[in-house]
Amino acid sequence: MPAYAPPLTRRPWRPAPLIRGSVALHLAAAGAALARPQWWPWALSAVVADHVLLGAVGLWPRSKLLGPNWTRLPEAGAGGAAAIAITFDDGPDPDVTPRVLALLDEHRAPATFFCVGERVNRHPALAREIVERGHTIENHSQRHLHRFSLLGPRALADEIARAQQAILAATGEVAQFFRAPAGLRNPFLEPALARANLRLVSWTRRGFDTVSGRAQGVLGRLTRGLEARDILLLHDGRSARTTTGSAVILEVLPPLLAAIAAAGLTPVTLRAAADRAARSP
Repeated sequence: MPAYAPPLTRRPWRPAPLIRGSVALHLAAAGAALARPQWWPWALSAVVADHVLLGAVGLWPRSKLLGPNWTRLPEAGAGGAAAIAITFDDGPDPDVTPRVLALLDEHRAPATFFCVGERVNRHPALAREIVERGHTIENHSQRHLHRFSLLGPRALADEIARAQQAILAATGEVAQFFRAPAGLRNPFLEPALARANLRLVSWTRRGFDTVSGRAQGVLGRLTRGLEARDILLLHDGRSARTTTGSAVILEVLPPLLAAIAAAGLTPVTLRAAADRAARSP
């Protein structure tokens, strides 16, 4: 079993302006409280307000205020502005994922699977099958904790590293992208991702297919305004069920793939888009 080790070459971490401003505010508040003890209530209020702001930003999955975040494919990686990325979260699922793979095969559509480390450990053969069929697996944390955005630096790094190890052991590949559980995060995540050489990805549009069993509603949210460079969020794990008991994603995917083809768009993996962007002059 190959062992995951932190990369020797790491993506540089540059604190976002909001983070730099937050650090400056904390230092200024501490200095003011020491220089003028009577000012401490105001200093404390400023610090509390700053923490509320940081917390609110972390609840906004598509925000770039805490650091880089792919919400669309890079223009240079879009292949003539015709590319689109289909991504699946929360798998692999032994019931749903094989049928998703069969549908993708029918349409020759490569996709990106953000997998949970524990589920990869549980279903390594299925994880290998995803890669063998021409798709890629990326990091969706080890346990998909609902409290992920409340974790500190060490716990975040552990969730990321354990999922990297699970993916490497099952597929022989190192994940290059990360999606936070439910898209929620905190200021400690970007430094941890930089150390692991991972890039954060959210999405352009989502179908809410974990909460809605209405295929037409899910499909409409994904295709309304569909255009090149979109990153679509679907789920092969934890998929909502239709009235007949089937996973809603299995009813949504065929017409979605047809709509993508009708729009003249070409599905690509996130890695393919990144490689194309890197080669662009």
